[in-house]
Amino acid sequence: MRPVIRLSRNRAALAAVAPLALVLALAGCSPQDDSTASDTPSSPGGGSSASTTAADACPSGALPTHSAGTLTIGTDNPAYDPWFSDNKPSNGKGYESAVAYAVAKQLGYTADQVTWKTVPFNSAFAPGAKSFDFDINQVSINADRKKTVDFSPGYYDVRQAVIARKGSKIADAHSIADLKDAKLGAQIGTTSLDTITDVVKPSKKPAAFQRNDLAVAALKNGQVDGIVVDLPTAFYITGAEVQDAKVVGQFAATGGTPEQFGLVLDKGGRLTACVSKAVTALRTDGTLAALEKQWLSDAVDAPLLS
Repeated sequence: MRPVIRLSRNRAALAAVAPLALVLALAGCSPQDDSTASDTPSSPGGGSSASTTAADACPSGALPTHSAGTLTIGTDNPAYDPWFSDNKPSNGKGYESAVAYAVAKQLGYTADQVTWKTVPFNSAFAPGAKSFDFDINQVSINADRKKTVDFSPGYYDVRQAVIARKGSKIADAHSIADLKDAKLGAQIGTTSLDTITDVVKPSKKPAAFQRNDLAVAALKNGQVDGIVVDLPTAFYITGAEVQDAKVVGQFAATGGTPEQFGLVLDKGGRLTACVSKAVTALRTDGTLAALEKQWLSDAVDAPLLS
């Protein structure tokens, strides 16, 4: 890992010409009001229980999208491997690009009915109306972000990992304690940066970068001892961008719920229920697992830092 169609019928008029039982039946089948959709209990994946909306509330290829007949999907630029390929979200290659098109298909939209829009990472979950129908950009579901946006159920269970140059003072770290005196960095606004401040709690103030490529450059230039990113990205960086670097280790999931990436949607929007239903269907039928195996198979393991 949709929209709820509003019926513009005058129920008072219906009551005047139809038996009360018919009116009550229509009321019982009407879609949930948008004002309450985002307040429904969240599923373990972070999506709304409104994902159980009746099928006829999610008409295939005819959802109330930003542009009629078109599904607008947001992501950042650059769009990194292995989530995307060649910085071209529209080519369907890379895990998130493939997931986006699978969701689109589930919703009844063909590939040529999908439009991509550049949305900076932090803008995706900032307060305010959205310029996309959903955003896919390794955005972790958490309580703070859910105050300003809706999320689909999780489409990927993620672990954070630390990268260091070979031969650096933390290259052979085996525990979180071994990272305490390191200068670490991560992209601002991410759970990677939260991992540094809340889990590692280093003695040196972490470096916060606007984008991951700036964090990678800082690692190359020796400005930081290591950077923290999600595990698949860590394997890509060490394999393709900083080949004298290594994945030092990964961090265990904290709390009772695993960290998950979710699709970002407008707060209380009409698309949340149907997008959530689509993501749930893709997880249930094995599509997400198959795409993960296809695009993220290299990111299989790393030592656990405890």
